[in-house]
Amino acid sequence: MSELAEIWTEWGHLAYVGAFIWSFFEGETFVLLASALGHATGLVNPWILMFTVWIGSFLGDQCWFYLGRRYGVRVVKRIPGAEAKVAKAIDFVERFGAAFILSFRFAYGIRNVASVACGMTTMKYSYFAVLNFIAAGIWAASFVAAGWFLAAAFGPERVGWVLGGIGLLVIGGLIYKARSSRKRAESPVS
Repeated sequence: MSELAEIWTEWGHLAYVGAFIWSFFEGETFVLLASALGHATGLVNPWILMFTVWIGSFLGDQCWFYLGRRYGVRVVKRIPGAEAKVAKAIDFVERFGAAFILSFRFAYGIRNVASVACGMTTMKYSYFAVLNFIAAGIWAASFVAAGWFLAAAFGPERVGWVLGGIGLLVIGGLIYKARSSRKRAESPVS
């Protein structure tokens, strides 16, 4: 957290540009830590942080949607294993529509793929843009608030440990799920 404090101290308001850029691509952990830093030190204004990551996240997904619309099919065919992942994302888009758009950014690591998949469907650009704007706002407010309240509850120096612990639990759950799925696939069907 001290490295982040140094960045905010040295860069001042330009650090929000960094938050914008970071959220253009992903940014959950960064937003949580920056918000926790704001609570602990007052260096980060949570409202400015929320606005910058909201717009960064929104524009990032609009960019990925456009790239999916324009180049998706050609690019996916060139990347080994990508077709199956994108096909699964497209299936989710077609089955869940608005609910998928409003929630995909909360599933770590699939945000960009999901936006590309949305672009590869027949979904209208304006429909995606409106729902994406709402979802980006919900995401930004949620993660800024979570970082702020985590710092209040655990203290700014322990936030990294709490996030690390949550990450380990998620990874452990994913490993357990993968092993369980593999065991079910390997066991003979009666």
